[in-house]
Amino acid sequence: MNKMKTIVLVIATLLVSNICLAQTVEEGKMYLYYERYKSSKEAFQKIVAANPSDEVANYYLGQAMIGLEDIAGAKALYQQKMAAMPNSPLLLAGMGHIGLLEQSPDAKSRFETAVNLAQGKRIDVLNAVSAPNSDPDIINGDASFAADKLNLATTIKGFKDPEVWANLGDAYRKLGDGGKAIRAYDAALALNPNYARAIYRKGRLYQSQGLTQEPLYISFYNDAIAKDAKYAPVYNTLFNYYYETNVTKAADYLEKALAVSDEDPSACYKRASIKFAQKLFTEAITLADGCIAASPTNTIPNLYGVKAYSYSRLNDTVNAKKYFEEFFSKQIPSKIGSGDYTTYATILLKFAGNEALAGTYIDKAVAIDTLEANKIMYLKQMATYFKERNNYADAAAWYNKILYIKANYGVSDLYNAGYNYFRVSKYDSSITVFKKYAAKYPDDMFGSYMIAKNIAAGSDSTMEKGLGAEAYLKAVEIGERAIDKNKIKDYLVGAYTYLLQYSFNIKKDQAAAIAYADKALLVDSLNEQSIKNKDFVTKNNPTAIKPTTKPATKPTVAKPGTIKPKPAAPVKKK
Repeated sequence: MNKMKTIVLVIATLLVSNICLAQTVEEGKMYLYYERYKSSKEAFQKIVAANPSDEVANYYLGQAMIGLEDIAGAKALYQQKMAAMPNSPLLLAGMGHIGLLEQSPDAKSRFETAVNLAQGKRIDVLNAVSAPNSDPDIINGDASFAADKLNLATTIKGFKDPEVWANLGDAYRKLGDGGKAIRAYDAALALNPNYARAIYRKGRLYQSQGLTQEPLYISFYNDAIAKDAKYAPVYNTLFNYYYETNVTKAADYLEKALAVSDEDPSACYKRASIKFAQKLFTEAITLADGCIAASPTNTIPNLYGVKAYSYSRLNDTVNAKKYFEEFFSKQIPSKIGSGDYTTYATILLKFAGNEALAGTYIDKAVAIDTLEANKIMYLKQMATYFKERNNYADAAAWYNKILYIKANYGVSDLYNAGYNYFRVSKYDSSITVFKKYAAKYPDDMFGSYMIAKNIAAGSDSTMEKGLGAEAYLKAVEIGERAIDKNKIKDYLVGAYTYLLQYSFNIKKDQAAAIAYADKALLVDSLNEQSIKNKDFVTKNNPTAIKPTTKPATKPTVAKPGTIKPKPAAPVKKK
């Protein structure tokens, strides 16, 4: 009988132990939900200490470390545990997550292997491979892959996890399908009406559509708070939302976030960040230094960003440059923003010899920014820098990049690229741009006129091939159809004078030369050079002049490569 009691007692103890363990796992996941990563890490560390081979606890421990921005630590954990459990689908999913953050090409294969190892039947694995891919803040994730696997998860027997629906909503949001995203978030709320994350994510979706949706997304944020006042992510979003426009509100939401968050390195960073927003740059630097000293082995990389930006605002470019370099060396690429790259590029341009390096950071900013207007602003920043220093070749190259970014480029965009190429004798590049000009504005003579000028200055500089004359004839044909020729008289006079030269010097056709002189005077009867040209070609026989002899009065308006064309009226708006 006593033996039986002992067995029952052992069984009961094991059951209690398992229940406590299960509760601890759920507790750790709950902390993850609230983005209390420090508490989550501590909870899972206890489980792993008791059972080092617990696949689930090790996976979530790594997720908590990622939340704390300890990417290196999470990676080391997953690698260590995979050495003992090489066929663990959850650990493989964790390594795939690390791969996405590090922008590794191996990430996708790890996710697919994880799904195959679980035979597509484990909801937790399908969710684990999908969560980082659906995360809108991880730009290189595969949202289509995530949507496919999450939809599969919802069909598995026993499914009742609102997190899966919320992640599916994120995947659809990332894919640009707002309707499906809302339906997925609503499905999460059908399982749990108080699931604040789904309400909050609705707000994030509408916020991504711009300020016109402000009343809607603010109402969702307020609703999320009403349903669960402990849900810190909504406070953090409102802190960031008001950071640039209303620092008082931002500070208030920061305090609300900190009240329901762990006292961890991210909290320290946010306090330093609000000092920067309050324009207390010296205090921001001091506080950031304190944060770094308090957590030297797991410093939030953005603290170096706070220091860099603060030094920049204090006009200390040497330290600003130093701490931007520190920031970039420690932060994973997926967490660096376009503004970080462009600000650093601006600082680099203050140091001679860093132009090429600055350009690489501008290119990075253009690559990751989603707004066309921002991309163009970044490119113009570099183009203007080079133009102001009379480096027209590099200015042209940067202006030309705009033509491949801007969906509806205009006259000024084409002029800036094409004419700066012309100024440095890059005739082929200039012709390429002005062909785009002529194609988009076929009734505007300037595009065809500049094509002719480039040909005359480049591939037909002696006029002997007749290519320049042919191109100028095309330009004249467009110009002569114009109703208001006064706007293009400089171009017409230039074209007629070139054709006069060609007719007189190359073709030896005095009558044609006189005709072009007359046309030039018809457009501008007071043009002194045209008057002299008419007098010269009328009094001289071209066949009696040696081929190398030029007219006594050089028509400088038409001499290839010498005129500086005045842009048509619209171009002056550049």
